[in-house]
Amino acid sequence: MGKKSVMELGIDDFVKVGLSAAEANELKEVLLSLPLSSLSSADTWRHLVSRKVLKPSYPHPLHQLLYYTIYNDHHHSSSSPPLYWFPSLEQAIRTNLGRLMETHGSQLLGASSYKDPITSFPLFHKFSVQHPEVYWSLVLKELSISFVEPPNCILDTSSDQSKHGGTWLPGSVLNIADCCLQPSSHPNKQDDSIAIIWRDEGFDDSEVHRITLKQLREQVMLVANAIDANFSKGDAIAIDMQMTVNSVIIYLAIVLAGCVVVSIADSFAPKEIATRLRVSDAKGIFTQDFILRGGKKFPLYSRVVEAAACKVIVLPVIGNDIGVQLREQDLSWNSFLSSGKQNPRSHHYSPIYQSIDSVTNILFSSGTTGDPKAIPWTQLSPIRSAADGWALIDIQPGDVYCWPTNLGWVMGPTLLYSCFLSGATLALYHGSPLGHGFGKFVQDAGVTILGTVPSLVKTWKSTQCMEGLDWTKIKKFCSTGETSNVDDDLWLSSKSYYKPIIECCGGTELASCYIMGSLLQPQAFGAFSTASLTTGLVILDENGVPYVDILDPYDSQMMYPALVKWDYSLYLWEQLIDCLMLTMRRFTLRECRFTKERFFEDMEILSKEL
Repeated sequence: MGKKSVMELGIDDFVKVGLSAAEANELKEVLLSLPLSSLSSADTWRHLVSRKVLKPSYPHPLHQLLYYTIYNDHHHSSSSPPLYWFPSLEQAIRTNLGRLMETHGSQLLGASSYKDPITSFPLFHKFSVQHPEVYWSLVLKELSISFVEPPNCILDTSSDQSKHGGTWLPGSVLNIADCCLQPSSHPNKQDDSIAIIWRDEGFDDSEVHRITLKQLREQVMLVANAIDANFSKGDAIAIDMQMTVNSVIIYLAIVLAGCVVVSIADSFAPKEIATRLRVSDAKGIFTQDFILRGGKKFPLYSRVVEAAACKVIVLPVIGNDIGVQLREQDLSWNSFLSSGKQNPRSHHYSPIYQSIDSVTNILFSSGTTGDPKAIPWTQLSPIRSAADGWALIDIQPGDVYCWPTNLGWVMGPTLLYSCFLSGATLALYHGSPLGHGFGKFVQDAGVTILGTVPSLVKTWKSTQCMEGLDWTKIKKFCSTGETSNVDDDLWLSSKSYYKPIIECCGGTELASCYIMGSLLQPQAFGAFSTASLTTGLVILDENGVPYVDILDPYDSQMMYPALVKWDYSLYLWEQLIDCLMLTMRRFTLRECRFTKERFFEDMEILSKEL
């Protein structure tokens, strides 16, 4: 295979990798009709993808055959990884960031400097790093953020010298959960907009469930009233549940009531739960009687009871009645809600408004080297988090955003806020994401943005559990948490006619990413293409001298993804200069291996196998 060009591939080659004779003949005729012989590898691939020649229904070996044939000699002629997705100017202008640049680019960058969102993206990124207060003044208007007391300014660098990056949005007062729940004209979300769409595992042939923004707000206010009846303002209250509609309602209600969410993953053992409850001084915890996953029930309440002396509110995983015997101090979900209904206006609640730097969520480091470190999120954190999704994932009203995760990990709150502050619909599958049931939910819910971790994609591909499903409504994928595998990403992207996979790398303490992909730049599998907006990256040698000649993120040549995904464990040293609205990361290059090297090894191995 490696010795043939794509035009030399014949019908027999296509049949060998799984096409029927009729499909092979059709594909060969299409290839012969295209002017591929005079094109570069990248332009050849771009031609095939733009014309939707490579159908999602084709077997994966066919996609491998064409991709690795087209890019067979690429690593000998280029230092950059092969590109698989290319933005058109029409697409770029329709993105959130493209629209912002079209509106303000000439004024901010100069009429002679601004060209279009694709050409001028490096210059605009540089502007956002050098003038973050200007960038944020624009982005705040794009998100569903409503201040009770507006900020005195965007950035104050003079009042508190102990804050190296300055103070962001000083003097502002709001409730970030209330911002999620109220309708807005920009972004467009109305009371009848679908806020959450979900399905329970085991009901794959049933209609998906939907809840409107108004219904969500009423449910959150009911729970907030019950929280007032059982806790005090400022209390830390834990959530140890699967990420379900009810867990999202509880999360928003805790914040709406002026309390602090303590995020605990539902996979933790009693000792790990107890440590997090102790570190956060939690006064109570919401949990389930069981976890339902893969058709099996696993105990959860019993683990929490072993860990917690505080009050536990227990939700049933199935139906309306819990399936466990409660301790005297604990409450069933129904009893808890009844305590809130004693308020004659139980579906109304006046939010607790607080300063921008008030803590709303306590997350944790992994705790692999000792006690987990508490990582507080203030009301500023969701804004930074949602802004990344708005700018680089391009989350818009009308999108349906699904990412299998948990409120115990940073992606849970990130997903929640990214949807509700951008006007998108949150899609939740109450069960395991490993099988066909999850994939059918993605299809039936009309998911337009699907988030993953690489190991999950590998499972889908190896088990072939997603065969026969239609994922073509997906407009983009996202990936984080692990180093991506090129061939697995080839499989994933092919399921929606090669839509882009936005790679994301950040940190819980940042409430954001610092390096990502972008819809204004061509993309390569398993690669980043840009630092996030207002983020500067500097790579240092062993003496602390920047590799300026190697990496200039504002060079016009950085249109292509020259930054390739790092192995997460290989940061030898890092210093966080500032950590929220303006981020600077400093790394040494020593011992940092690039995925690019493994990509070419993988490509050669697969070429030989095929």
